[in-house]
Amino acid sequence: MAGQVNTNPPDRTWLVAVAAALWGTDGLLRLPLAEALPAATVVFWEHLLVVLVLSPLIPGAFRALRRCGPREWLAVLAIGGGSSALATAMFTAAFKLGDPVTPLVLQKLQPVFAVLAAFFVLGERVRAGYAFFVIPALLGAWLLAFKDPLNIQFAAAKAALLAIGAAVLWAAGTVLGRLLSTELAPKEVTTLRFTVGLPVAAGIVAFQGGAFAVGWDNALGLGLLALVPGLLALSLYYWGLRSTPAARATLAELAFPVTAAVIGVSFLNAHLSGTQWLGLAVVVVSVTSLGWHEKVTRQPMVLEQPSGRAHRRDEERTPDPQRQ
Repeated sequence: MAGQVNTNPPDRTWLVAVAAALWGTDGLLRLPLAEALPAATVVFWEHLLVVLVLSPLIPGAFRALRRCGPREWLAVLAIGGGSSALATAMFTAAFKLGDPVTPLVLQKLQPVFAVLAAFFVLGERVRAGYAFFVIPALLGAWLLAFKDPLNIQFAAAKAALLAIGAAVLWAAGTVLGRLLSTELAPKEVTTLRFTVGLPVAAGIVAFQGGAFAVGWDNALGLGLLALVPGLLALSLYYWGLRSTPAARATLAELAFPVTAAVIGVSFLNAHLSGTQWLGLAVVVVSVTSLGWHEKVTRQPMVLEQPSGRAHRRDEERTPDPQRQ
């Protein structure tokens, strides 16, 4: 209809993929730190440094949160304590136990958990055709995670359990972050995530009897880890997530294992088998194809269920043809 206002925000699946690619640089910084420091100590300093940078934004973020309901408060607690502090500590521990590519196993499970959570929490629906994107992406992630995908040797069972636990928590963070994006600005979600995660990270260090102090030789690595794959990547991530359904975003996040694998081979002396290179290519094609499809088609694979004040604001702005 001529004159009708399009209030749908532009799709930013690509921006989620860029943020996830920045996460892929994490291993370049995390591996030396994981070898020198306890996992919980690394995570504590990640959060502390980001909170110091974001400290001017903390009062405004909590004022915005006070205007929200109990559901949003619980989401912030779950993201900060679980998806940020605990999941990152689990990931760091798994990274320390395995080679630079091993922790990527957690990424092949995250989309499954995220799509299920998005169905129950956000009311998102997916068309049957979504399987044509998600199944190859998961298969590619599986091939990428293991040198011999048909003969998996979990010599370190603890690393596998840590990886799966981190996958669940990060998937929950994707869905809950999408929920919060209807009520809070991306900078507010980022600020609350790290601010709430900081005391939880400190509690993990205290519970494990670890040390809070680190040497100056680790200061540069901790600073870069906190600011590049930490603050910068998450800021871009929440900006993209604001207009990207969680079921779509979680596939875009598979850019993380792709980038991490390339960096692992190039800089961390990791070696990929032929099937791992094949998996990398499959993930890239699947994620890129989904983003392109959702941008150009009139029948997207992921169907959102509008909710929250953002939806009500859209309703108020959208002209009603019946009244004109």
